Amino acid sequence: MFDTKNDIEMRKRVFLLILFATLGLTVDAANVVFRASAPQAVAMGENFRISYTVNAEGKDLRVPELSAFDVLYGPTTSNSMSTQIINGNMTSEVSMTFTYVLQPKRVGTFNVAPATIKVKGANYTSNALVIKVLPADKANSAAVQNDGERGGSTVAVGKGDLFLAINVSKRNVYEQEGVLVTFKLYANPKKVDIAGINDIKLPEFEGFLTQDIELPQNRQLTLENYNGQNYGAVVIKQSVVYPQRSGRLTIPSGRLELALRMASPSRRPRSVFDLFDDNNTIEVNKVVNSAPVAIDVRPLPSGKPASFSGAVGSFGMTTSISSNKVKTNDAVTIRVNITGNGNIKLVKNPEVKFPNDFDVYDPKVTTDFKTTTAGASGSKVIEYMAIPRYAGDFDIPPVSLSFFDPKSGTYKTLASSSFKLHVDKGVGGSNAPVVSNFNNKENVKYLGKDIRYLKIDNVRFVSREEVFFGSFMYMLCYIIPAILFIVFFIIYRKQIKENANLALVRTKKANKTAVRRLKNAGKLMKDNKKEAFYDEVLRALWGYLSDKLSIPQAQLTKDNVETELKKYGVDDVLTNEFMDILNTCEFARYAPAQASDAMDKLYELTVDAIGKMENTIKK
Repeated sequence: MFDTKNDIEMRKRVFLLILFATLGLTVDAANVVFRASAPQAVAMGENFRISYTVNAEGKDLRVPELSAFDVLYGPTTSNSMSTQIINGNMTSEVSMTFTYVLQPKRVGTFNVAPATIKVKGANYTSNALVIKVLPADKANSAAVQNDGERGGSTVAVGKGDLFLAINVSKRNVYEQEGVLVTFKLYANPKKVDIAGINDIKLPEFEGFLTQDIELPQNRQLTLENYNGQNYGAVVIKQSVVYPQRSGRLTIPSGRLELALRMASPSRRPRSVFDLFDDNNTIEVNKVVNSAPVAIDVRPLPSGKPASFSGAVGSFGMTTSISSNKVKTNDAVTIRVNITGNGNIKLVKNPEVKFPNDFDVYDPKVTTDFKTTTAGASGSKVIEYMAIPRYAGDFDIPPVSLSFFDPKSGTYKTLASSSFKLHVDKGVGGSNAPVVSNFNNKENVKYLGKDIRYLKIDNVRFVSREEVFFGSFMYMLCYIIPAILFIVFFIIYRKQIKENANLALVRTKKANKTAVRRLKNAGKLMKDNKKEAFYDEVLRALWGYLSDKLSIPQAQLTKDNVETELKKYGVDDVLTNEFMDILNTCEFARYAPAQASDAMDKLYELTVDAIGKMENTIKK
């Protein structure tokens, strides 16, 4: 008498229960995992499986209603068990899998609710699923046969069966507006069997600033409908690019060299054992190229606000002050937090105008950026620190940030409220003498000195002939100090007058400040810190131009720099050198790795350009 299928399943379960009891196997409720799995995308007319797996002995499985699918078969149950002995400790794991075979009823994206199962009297819930049903292929590719051979197609791969495409999110954009560029490989799953990728050559994005999107290491082909045909698709590279000039910009073609697994034409299987012979398949190299893609870039419209510095996207800004009441010589900090989506890495720091009697330090900038398919987003926090030296009530003007919103096609300005600051008299008083230096600014401390007593030993008397009083040398001792006093007084008055002109002071110190920053850039170049090197060169150039032209950095743009330099008599050649260096730095920060000699050359050009500018603009 033969056993029925139900009798066999019952014996399996009894055997497992006895084995678990023998090994003393216990299932910790906290370690029970119940998981659902299914393909992300399927095509109409094709069958697929949905599986529910639990790492324990489960029963009373309850699946959600699958109204969008026909249940062709299931559930089928499979059990597995593994035992390990490590350092004398024996551990065992058991899992049960319930499988359904389904077929979609209609095209669309469908949500499958979680299922539930009972383990030792406790209910557990699986994850939900999202299944996308694609339309069937326009061409009846299902009729293609592979002659029963394993691992490889016998059908020649046509142009429409394997190709590399460049997909862009927008074809018509503004300057500095982000565009998502995706290099995606498409393969007909019925005709193409990809063994691997031998070589990838993707183009440079000339005329764009680029931010690559990090992709997972283990990428698999997923089903996707493209031009009415279902393909296995995989993303090769994704980047968000920002056009740096208007006009038509072209993304050149990319190139992939693939290894395809195909059936060997010289040997056909003669028996069932030949199906397991690897000599039945061969690998063939195939090169695919993408077509270039053009993007039309519109210039930003006129009417730019005064506080606009090139920000394009959608941004928000919040501001705060560390305290509205401090004492003299105590630090006060204004914190500006810029958040949003767009070219946030290129957003320049807004200007904070502290009173003239404040000692102002370079701002501290903290960034947190993330680039996704939705674009570059994140936050930029700028902390401006200053130290008031005199008591009183001060009014710090509002902080403003302007940006261009490509969705509405308009400029928008964000502005904070003004900051009221009350400064009380601190230790030493507001009239106490104060000195400062570049590294650390603090009050001068006066040290008392002991009284020096007159010495009375070894007294020597001189004759009248040796008396110094009334002699020529005696008169010179009065005349020379008087002349020196007048000269120093004139020089001192001139310095006071010049120091009162803050713009003139900044202009005179422009070269020294730029040289100091270029020295830091030279150290970064030696350490091969590419992005930090280009950032430091940019700060040196923008800071030099700001000091030299007496224009706040927040108001500096490439357009008004060229205009101002012409006013000072700078020729077009030198102006173009400065613009080229600025463009090279901005491009190189996000470009692929640069050679060290490129940084050396840029460093020498920058030093040379600043030297020429010093000889041209003399103040």
